[in-house]
Amino acid sequence: MNYDLFNGDADGICALLQLRKFEALESELVTGVKRDINLLAKIEAGAGDRVTVLDVSMDKNKVGLETVLSAGASVFYVDHHKPGDIPTNKNLTAIINEAPDVCTAALVNDYLKGAHLDWAVTGAFGDNLKDTARALAKDLDISSADLASLEDLGTYINYNGYGPAIEDLHYDPKALYLNLFAADGPLDFVVNSPDFRKLGEGYTSDMAAAASLKPMRVDQHVAVFVLPNEAWARRVSGVYSNDLATDNPDRAHAVLTVKENGNYLVSVRAPMTNKQGAADLCMQFPTGGGRAGAAGINDLPAESLDDFVAALGVAYGA
Repeated sequence: MNYDLFNGDADGICALLQLRKFEALESELVTGVKRDINLLAKIEAGAGDRVTVLDVSMDKNKVGLETVLSAGASVFYVDHHKPGDIPTNKNLTAIINEAPDVCTAALVNDYLKGAHLDWAVTGAFGDNLKDTARALAKDLDISSADLASLEDLGTYINYNGYGPAIEDLHYDPKALYLNLFAADGPLDFVVNSPDFRKLGEGYTSDMAAAASLKPMRVDQHVAVFVLPNEAWARRVSGVYSNDLATDNPDRAHAVLTVKENGNYLVSVRAPMTNKQGAADLCMQFPTGGGRAGAAGINDLPAESLDDFVAALGVAYGA
């Protein structure tokens, strides 16, 4: 049995697209919304099974990974989040790189020696690593207009992954992956798929709603925005955070979305000019994690809001 476990955002999807375009493999697909990362707990792999894990924290999957390895399955693990202690096991192949200018799609591209570079560029754009994407794209023979289309596609795939439940998304990430895989490549999907147009329209509408937001706190070091408990806000939280970071590269940003339980879903972006500290900040809170440049908290208690804002200020010099 083969299992493909992948984050439901652009980076996870584009990483798997590269692998399966390179090596076709019938597998059980396991994914979910972007924050649904405890994926190894969802499978029962055994001896002889082959498990691929892409763009989800090894540290958050530690128990599931140990269970799968103990059962005798082989695991190929590629990621760029803080891994914690990486197990030493002959059945584990791990490619982990926490550098702030690296994403999983780029790591897979290196592993495959550029076999499906167009998907790697799309994934890097989706992960808001625009300099990385453009550096990779120098080996693509495409026009500037086509490169802009890859950036749009990566952004839209990433946008589709945000929300606490599949029902908030335009597409189940598994279905979106399959639709993307059916295309001849990312530019074919842009030109010929109605899914691209639907995602683009949704993104434009949701970002227009976000444009009217005012920060609850803003200074030269940090800005904090709070989004309402509405579907458009849940969908837009990640890409809105990315845009804020791009437009204000010397400032750290936190975008908090009110949840049904009154707590907050948090997205943090370190300054683009100093992509450090986001994971360390978020991991001060029980459901936090991520990477140095971009991290989040899945369930920040309402009573911890002031503590979080204060910690954000301390982390980034306010």
